[in-house]
Amino acid sequence: MLGKFKAFAEKHPRLAAWILLAIGMVIILIIAARDVGLLWNQWLFLILATIGLAGLCVWIISWESEDDASQPSA
Repeated sequence: MLGKFKAFAEKHPRLAAWILLAIGMVIILIIAARDVGLLWNQWLFLILATIGLAGLCVWIISWESEDDASQPSA
């Protein structure tokens, strides 16, 4: 299983980072808000928003690597 994910991550590094970051963020969300008493639709919205936020984070972080790749070395 780990070998398959490693091969997937080598082919699609941003998508793999998004998946891992989203899983971690959703776990933290569930732990932090478990005693709040949210309804199922509120949980669903928060989880979807968290997954979207993880994607935005990976996208923003990737800007730095794109800038490094586009600059010629001195």
